[in-house]
Amino acid sequence: MSSHVLPPPPTVAIPVAGGGTFPVRRVFCVGRNYAAHAREMGGDPNREPPFFFTKPADALLTGGADMPYPPATADLHHEMELVVALGRGGAAIAEDAALDHVWGYAAGLDMTRRDIQAQAKKDGRPWDMAKGFDHSAPIGLLHPAAVIGHPARGRIALSVNGTQRQSGDLADQIWRVPEVVAFLSRLVTLAPGDLIFTGTPEGVAAAVRGDLLEGEIEGVGTVRTRLV
Repeated sequence: MSSHVLPPPPTVAIPVAGGGTFPVRRVFCVGRNYAAHAREMGGDPNREPPFFFTKPADALLTGGADMPYPPATADLHHEMELVVALGRGGAAIAEDAALDHVWGYAAGLDMTRRDIQAQAKKDGRPWDMAKGFDHSAPIGLLHPAAVIGHPARGRIALSVNGTQRQSGDLADQIWRVPEVVAFLSRLVTLAPGDLIFTGTPEGVAAAVRGDLLEGEIEGVGTVRTRLV
């Protein structure tokens, strides 16, 4: 007999290409990991230490489902990203061993309530409600690294209603995947099931109700959602 006073929440999982699901533990995100995006956000594109924020696991939106336009914003932005899924955990992971901890990759969207974020920055407050709201992380199929390898270059792009908005290359990342995994593992002990959204290229902009967002990463996969 369970001793829980409430039913445990369901396990959050994302579909895997070829079948099965990947259970998700935590969702970490890297900020400003492409130089051009850092500049468009008023930041310094120089190679400063990466910084991270989080989203709750149940913010993930799978299967190309529609995304409800969130409350409390009039400036919802799209951010197209490569997502790393960890199959092994650890602390103080060596950079040259970091890819051994990666189970697979997916295409994802870090949706952002930009007006809330801007006010939080101005007030010196956390970004949580700008980044971690319901359905804020649409994600495509997860592709095993054993099948697709570890992509270090390739086009990453997003179109809105068929018109390209974002375009870049994974090779433009300031901090590459092994560096991100190693650095983050010195801040927290990583675990199997952790996801890392690795930053977005330039071209972030507002999206409105009715917009169809379609993203693609060469050699990885796609992500799709419509705002409703």
